[in-house]
Order: sequence, then C-alpha cells, then structure tokens
Amino acid sequence: MADRKTFFFCGIGGSGMSAIAQVLRHEGQAVRGSDRGRDRGENRELYEALAAQEIALYAQDGSGVDPEVDEVVVSSAVEETVPDVRAALRLGVSIRNRAQVLAWLFNRGEGVAVGGTSGKTTVTGMVGHILREAGRNPTVINGGMMLNAVDPPFLGNAVCGDSNLPVIEADEHDGTIALYHPAVAVLTNISLDHKSLEELRPLFREFCRRARKAVVVNLDCAESVALIKAHPNRVTFGMANGRADFYAEEVEALREGVRFRVSGVGFHLQVPGRHNVSNALAAAAACGAFGVPVEVSAEALSGFLGIQRRLQVVGRVQGVTVIDDFAHNPEKVTASLETLKAHPGRLLVMFQLHGYGPTRFLKEGLISAFAEGLEDTDLLLMPEIYFAGGTAQKDISARDLVDAIARQGCRAEFVPDREAIARRFIEVAGPGDRVVVMGARDDTLAEFARGVVEGIGKR
Repeated sequence: MADRKTFFFCGIGGSGMSAIAQVLRHEGQAVRGSDRGRDRGENRELYEALAAQEIALYAQDGSGVDPEVDEVVVSSAVEETVPDVRAALRLGVSIRNRAQVLAWLFNRGEGVAVGGTSGKTTVTGMVGHILREAGRNPTVINGGMMLNAVDPPFLGNAVCGDSNLPVIEADEHDGTIALYHPAVAVLTNISLDHKSLEELRPLFREFCRRARKAVVVNLDCAESVALIKAHPNRVTFGMANGRADFYAEEVEALREGVRFRVSGVGFHLQVPGRHNVSNALAAAAACGAFGVPVEVSAEALSGFLGIQRRLQVVGRVQGVTVIDDFAHNPEKVTASLETLKAHPGRLLVMFQLHGYGPTRFLKEGLISAFAEGLEDTDLLLMPEIYFAGGTAQKDISARDLVDAIARQGCRAEFVPDREAIARRFIEVAGPGDRVVVMGARDDTLAEFARGVVEGIGKR
C-alpha cells in the first residue's frame, strides 16, 4: 500500500470496521464508507461520530466508490451483489477483506493479538488499558466499545496511539487469524462457537506458533494447553491450577465486581464474574511480556470500566436492573448466568439468536446452558432468529430451542414480536429483578435494553 490512499469501507457501521477506519483516518488516510444501517436511519450517533472525524459517509448505492478510491474494504459478510462492491469491480478498484487491512496495520509493529473462543474483546481492552496506564501508548483495535476509551467523537472501539505497539482482537471465525504475526499471542480458551474443534485446533496452533516473544495460554483449558506444549516461551494463567504463572487466589465475588490476589498482589475489578478474573490474568500476563509489573497491572485494572454490552448495566429504575450482554454461544451464556446467579434476584432474559447456521451449530449447547443456568423462578423469552440477509437454509426456529428448554423444567417461551417481549418485561419486572438482554451482532439490542429502562420508568 502507498503512504496515502483513499479507503472505502462497505459496512462501516460494524464495530471491527469502524475501529480500523478511525485508525486509518488518524494516520492521515482518506476514509469513506457506507452502511445499510445508516440508510435505514439506525444508530445515528455512531455515524455522526464517524462524520465528526472527517470520514465521508455515503448511501450504500455505489455512489461513494469512484476512481479516487484505492481500496474497498469489506467484511466476510458482504456479498458481491452489494452496489459498492459492484462499483469496485466495474472500476477495477482493489477489494480487501477487513482482516487483510487489520493484518497490514498490525504486522508493522511488535504487538499483542488476542485469540480464543471467549473473552477476546475484554482481554484486548484490558491489555490496551494496562499499557496506556503504564505509559506505553498502544494503538488498540477492538471488536467492542471499550468504556474507558469512549472520548467523543471517538467511539471507544479504537485507541489511536503508537503504530509500533498494536493490540488487536484476532477473530478466528472466518480463518483470518492466520494473517496475524504477533510478538505476543494470547489464547483465552477453545470451545465451540463458529467452528468445530477439529477446525479450530490447527488455526490456534499456528497462531501461537507465530508468536515471537511469548504465548499466553489458559492453563485451565486442556484444549489450549495441548496446542502449545512445545512452545519455548509460554506464559500460563489460571484459576484452577496452582502451577500457572499467573494464578488467582482468594477470589471473592462482589455485587459490583470481584477481588483476588496474584503472587500476593491484590486485584479489585469493577467488572464482575470469575470469567473476568481469567480475562484479567490473561491481560496481566500479556503485559508482563512487555515488562509491565503485576502491581502496575493491578492498579490499572482497578479503573477498567469494561466493554459495552458485556454484562453492562444500562439502567436501574424502580428497583429493577436492566443489563445488556453480548453472550451468544454456550460458554458465554454459561459464564454470564453464573455471574448473575452469584447474587440474589430473579432473571428475566430475552435471548436473541443470530443466524440460522450458527443456531443449528450451537443448538444443543445453548439448550443445556439455559436449562442448567436458569432457576424455576426465572423467565426466558426468545424472539425469532435474527437474520441479517443473504442466503440461508431456514429450517430451524427459536421455537425449537424454547420447547427443548421448557421440557427441562424452565419457564421459557417463544415470543416472535420483540415489542411484545418489552411490554411483558415492563409489566412483570419488580424490585430486585434483573432484566437481561442477551445476543450478538444486532445493533438494535442495546436500543431495546434502553427502551425497557424507559418503559419501566414510565409505568
């Protein structure tokens, strides 16, 4: 790539896409983009923030792709029928996958890539926050909004710092994790999500093998440990195995966070749950590979506010707490429910399935996660599967999962209309209850959660 180019992002509203767009703009590149969500009038604050950074926004009709554009950047979800892509093909403009551009930005420096099935976004945010507090000035490109980094007009999913110290979330679902060459690779865990274990193992094995400085691995995850036994520079973390280099002791769940100790150093997180203890251990271990002492990591993480839509409290009204959560696969659902059930209070859960293929793949695990994680006083409501477009075999319904969960003794109902779910929650939620909105890759879920807060406040 030349020093100065014009990039056009097709689907710029996506969290991963907008993060890269902001970093490129900060580096002096010309950036344009389109998104069908913007065309529908959704998420106006996001697009206003991008425009405020001098990112030019167009309708997704091909009009923004002209001979001045050097690169069109697409996500794996974008199809050739999209007008912007058709315009690029017609003009002979180079088309690159989002991950290819991210790899170009990342591989220039000595950075940290965070991979694994669960916890990637939070660990990426924690690593970036620790390095910032330690005075290292990293560039951070994340898949979610880091609440410490929200600084209008910057959205919070990117921190524009030293390009030689990048910190990124390395996604494995489309195989593009193979593009990254990290100084430090973090492997949070391995379990079912987008791919089978047979497909995941070689991807993560090679990801770890490419790490030049260190591999940070979860000693509590047998799948992860099996992949890096031969790596000469492995650093381990864990909560169940005292042999871990970064081992959490005296873990105490709090109403608003969690406390624990590592090598005698006290940690106090504002974000709750044992899974966030594991995330913090991974982040401290990764930063340790850059010479950051455990004490500095502990102090930094005491001020870490978390990631948007990760058990995020969006409102408390009339004794009801409304929580927005990204949990979408069995492991994440289990971790969130365990964290929530560590404290008293009925759960009123709305779970939004995403995509017909992922629903088929994760069906049994999701059924087990909810059936085992909910109590008989809790209530689970599911609308129909969210479908973002494209081609899909629609041979499964949310009703199939709901019926199976209900057969195991849980109060679970299929309610196709989301507005009906909101009305139900607004009507029945009482003091001490927690309304939990769960699901991924649907920008309207956060808006739904805020709507429930407003509705309860008006009743």
